[in-house]
Amino acid sequence: MKVKILSHTPEPEKVISMAAKLCYSAVGVDQIEENLTPESIDKFLNMLISIGHESPLEHVSFTFAVEGISRACSHQIVRHRIASFSQQSQRYVKLDQFEYIIPPEIERNEEAKKIFIESMNKCQEDYDKLVEILFAKHYQELLDKGVSEKKAKSQAEKMSIEDARYVFPNACETKMVFTINARSLYNFFHHRCCERAQWEIRELATEMLRLVREVAPILFNNVGPNCLNGACPEGKMTCGKIKDVREKFKNL
Repeated sequence: MKVKILSHTPEPEKVISMAAKLCYSAVGVDQIEENLTPESIDKFLNMLISIGHESPLEHVSFTFAVEGISRACSHQIVRHRIASFSQQSQRYVKLDQFEYIIPPEIERNEEAKKIFIESMNKCQEDYDKLVEILFAKHYQELLDKGVSEKKAKSQAEKMSIEDARYVFPNACETKMVFTINARSLYNFFHHRCCERAQWEIRELATEMLRLVREVAPILFNNVGPNCLNGACPEGKMTCGKIKDVREKFKNL
């Protein structure tokens, strides 16, 4: 898995402080900015977060590039709707040798891993056969309609891979770029850093949190799973590791 921040709002903590202070100030943004210092931003942001005034966080956004995740993971990411997504297309990108993600529990079990890899190889084999069969059909039909050989080849390949892709599994590796504001990131981390989240998106969320803490340490210092700053909200389904979880994110 590879996670990278491509871009973010410049001086995110300053922007949020200015936006929030404007709500309660008789003066304009220029004077607000003049009075801001690193110390005042630190104090004000901590106060803002402690009282749960999160709407100013929406003025700041982060754009992430993510590679080496499964389609199963990406389907969970896009459920966070207050964000913008771009994902590698299986409709336009022909996967001559698709990459796949092996779950850790399968990776550690030789018998399970053997079955899993055989299944992935079969998927690739079936995909290649389907592309070949469908390509021949579409190519000939396009030629019969008077389409040039070059154009027919291009169109036939696209038509064949957009149907053949249905044979690929959830394990199929994908790549994404997505942009999300800081308030939605809070929600993302609350849910996806939790020990009850699926292992892959939890690993992704934890790495994303580590990266944004480098950019905006005040803003994200006390952010993580819901149990980081309060009781576990999972009830009977709690992981029971609240001390370990708090220690993990304290030292992230």
